[in-house]
Amino acid sequence: MRYLVDDPELTSRTPGEELAVAACRSPGGTASVVVRGAIARHFPLAATRPRPPVRDLLKAATIADESVCFVAELPAASHPVTRDTEYAATPEAHQRPTAVKAALTEVRVRVPVPAQICRDPALLARFVDHRVIVRLCTVENDVLLHGSPDGAITGLLRLPGLRRLRGGGDLLDSIMAAAADVEDQGGSCDALVMHPRTYWRLVGLGALPTVDAAGLRITRTRMIAPDQVLLGDFRAGVTLLDGGAGGTLTLRTDGDLAEIEAGGRIGLAVHLPQHFALLVLAPETVPPAIEVEPAGEAVVPS
Repeated sequence: MRYLVDDPELTSRTPGEELAVAACRSPGGTASVVVRGAIARHFPLAATRPRPPVRDLLKAATIADESVCFVAELPAASHPVTRDTEYAATPEAHQRPTAVKAALTEVRVRVPVPAQICRDPALLARFVDHRVIVRLCTVENDVLLHGSPDGAITGLLRLPGLRRLRGGGDLLDSIMAAAADVEDQGGSCDALVMHPRTYWRLVGLGALPTVDAAGLRITRTRMIAPDQVLLGDFRAGVTLLDGGAGGTLTLRTDGDLAEIEAGGRIGLAVHLPQHFALLVLAPETVPPAIEVEPAGEAVVPS
């Protein structure tokens, strides 16, 4: 049975608590709640630690009608990139706006759990809020970077004509040069997406104050390779589209087994694909992996 949440603004209850209430009202069956907006925005630890998902780098819009259009400006293939100081030489002087129809796709995660968890409302709520929602954030990162199976979302790492820049022997210098390349195209580089190993290399180099001073936000995710960094004008270049129907949380139980499903409909409006660049790091700057021996002892390569 589907329930409207008792706390629509989620000011007093969390999404997990709302699902736990619905489960108590429908014991042993299927319970579902509809949450206003995107469920992924309600991960409780997001407010206390600086690890934003890809969606938090983007401006967002809620659309109720999938027939709406957005404006895309594609680069002119015949216009060479120059460094002249006149407007006529800039890429945007040769771009032509085009109307593109928005498209949404289902993004969901399903987590099997013992039914025993679902019979304890407090335990169920905590598991949904702290574990199911973070899994949904990971799935969203995957879709926003690599695209959706149905093609509705292309994925930022697969944008047509995405420039691939080759990094040099210094990690921070390479990132700064790539950020400048984004701005050569007319954007304002405002964020980076990188693998956690690259992020922690920057921490070890003491580079985060420099990155922060430039106003660059960082998303670290395993959904991008350790030798790649995606840079771009995320807020101007794309818009995250959230479906107006809101997100859903569903609990299905069958004897001693249960499944929790979370998700909703999202899309990605790509306005300025040329405002993104993929930096491919030089081998000597790629952070090494930790080798784990069979006994479980971690060994850091020298």
